[in-house]
Amino acid sequence: MIEKDTVNDDSKEVPKAEKIKRLGKIRLIDGVLPENIDPTKGPEPERMTFYANHAAKRSPLYDMNNTREFKPSSYKGKYEARPIDWNDYENDSDWDPQFGTNNQNNSSQQYDEKYAGSDSHIVLKRNSPENTDDRNISEENNKNTKKKKKNSEENKMKKAEKLRKKRKANAVNFFVKLVSIALTLTTMALLVLHMPIFIDTKTGDKVSITYLVKHWQPLVTVEGEIDKTKIVENIQIDEETVEPDYTDGLDLPQLVEGQYSVLLLGFDEDVFNTDVMWVCQFDIGNGKLNILQIPRDCCLPDYTTSVTGKINSVYSMGRSDINPPIQRVVDAVQENFGIPIDAYITTVCYDIVDMVDLIGGIPIHIDNEIIYEADKIIPAGDVVLNGAQSEWFIRFRREWLTGDIGRMQNQRRFMAAAMSKLISIVADEGRMKLYSYMKQIYDNEYIYTDMSLEDISMLADFASTLSMDSVQVNMVPGEDAEYYAPDGHIYDVYSIHRDETLDMLNKYYRPYQRPMFKTDTAIVELIENHSYTIYDDTSETLDDLQNATEPKRDPNKAVK
Repeated sequence: MIEKDTVNDDSKEVPKAEKIKRLGKIRLIDGVLPENIDPTKGPEPERMTFYANHAAKRSPLYDMNNTREFKPSSYKGKYEARPIDWNDYENDSDWDPQFGTNNQNNSSQQYDEKYAGSDSHIVLKRNSPENTDDRNISEENNKNTKKKKKNSEENKMKKAEKLRKKRKANAVNFFVKLVSIALTLTTMALLVLHMPIFIDTKTGDKVSITYLVKHWQPLVTVEGEIDKTKIVENIQIDEETVEPDYTDGLDLPQLVEGQYSVLLLGFDEDVFNTDVMWVCQFDIGNGKLNILQIPRDCCLPDYTTSVTGKINSVYSMGRSDINPPIQRVVDAVQENFGIPIDAYITTVCYDIVDMVDLIGGIPIHIDNEIIYEADKIIPAGDVVLNGAQSEWFIRFRREWLTGDIGRMQNQRRFMAAAMSKLISIVADEGRMKLYSYMKQIYDNEYIYTDMSLEDISMLADFASTLSMDSVQVNMVPGEDAEYYAPDGHIYDVYSIHRDETLDMLNKYYRPYQRPMFKTDTAIVELIENHSYTIYDDTSETLDDLQNATEPKRDPNKAVK
């Protein structure tokens, strides 16, 4: 590249070709190449011309028209430049405009020696040790940059982890505070619930809210509460057997510590007569359950206005001055059989349907087909009785040779099957499932009782721990008889055998009381000279009843 260019040096124009030799760039003077200058000679003209061209572009000399303002460059590459001070060349003895041969070989070296390392001129930097150090510094700077970047990322991660831990700690602190507040409120609530601030209308004692809830009897309003003051006066605790401070461990409102007796009444479809009458005595102290079956035809003429004198009419036709009606039955049972009644349960035959369906049926073996009605048939074999079939089974008596006694015998078999079902519920579904069934029965009012749900649950829990051979079933001893009623008619009734009944009661139903005698009972025998004694000892365990067969049938009454 050949250019014509001049440099304004104060007052005179100096041909640039005279000053640019050291740069190795040949310029024309007035557009003509001097005769004494050979462009092919000089110190490495090609190399110097190349570098000079690039260096000139980085110099303020490149902008000859001063069209832009130049600022010091921050460039730190191979080339560095500043405005050329031509005075540096005035006294240079080595400079020869004619490029003499004596100075030609040393000109490049002399130039490098003079201007290398100087930032006052256009300088060509070679691969010197200093340049290697610069590269090392640059590499070190790159490494430092990467390290700083890595450290920055690590710091960010540490900050994020610290923030996460802080948030977690805040959440834990919040949870601890929340739990503390909840525990405080719970403690305060428990204190209030257990504080005796109410008066029990029955006992006159101060009681707590918890006591009232536990002993709440929502179903008692139907049948009413029973008066226990009469029997309390006649309870004869056997002090030789029972210690004064004896307790059975269950928090039940018991008349006799160690036992809890429940009167179970099952009404007919008209809810008038109590055709099923059982006394279930839970012998908690000895881990037993004794069930007493009272035949519905037992003749107790002093307790009912019915001409038949049967005990199943006492509820509806008992003495009108005794109320509620359930109290009439309780009095009759206590005064004749000497069993203190702690509570009662009443139900209707059609409620049995719902209860059995609720628990999923009762597995049982049927020896022969039972035809309750033409369209109500229970097939023979191993079956699971549903609710309706259970009602037919319990009430069926037409074909039994012994009539109502045969029905009671069949009810024992159902009792054993129901107990087995109760035990299987606890074993297969858990005790909580049993409580759930009890609550549904209670809430749906399939039964009426003066017991609280807690009382029923405790009894059910106790019963579920019993074995089949620890449940004893007895029937009141007696025989069939004819009762000559005041209206002049004769009615078939059941005459109680008094002495045999007292023996049975003393053996099974008075574990914590002194024995009963004739003077302790209101039983009236219609037949003193007994015709037969087949029912004097009917004691069986539920284990025995699991393999029992059906009662004898009357072939003349079979449905054909």
